[in-house]
Amino acid sequence: MDEKPAEIADLTFEQALKALEDVVRRLEGGDVPLDESIALYERGEALRRHCQARLDAAQERIEKIVTGADGKPVATAPFDAG
Repeated sequence: MDEKPAEIADLTFEQALKALEDVVRRLEGGDVPLDESIALYERGEALRRHCQARLDAAQERIEKIVTGADGKPVATAPFDAG
C-alpha cells in the first residue's frame, strides 16, 4: 500500500505535517466513531509516509550539496532528521 491519494501527494511537507497533527489530535480526543477512526488512521499513515519521503528527498539533496563534482566530499554536514 505505497499509493497515496492525489491530494496527499500534492501537499508540501509542512502541509502534510499539519494534517498529520490534526489526525493525531482527533484520534487522541477519543470522540470519533470506530469506522471514522480507522479511516483517520489510514490517512495518518499515508501522511506519515509522505512526510518521510519528503525528509528522505531532502537528505539526498543535502548529501549532493556537500559532495563535489568528482564525487568526493568537499565538506561534512551531518544530517539529523530526529
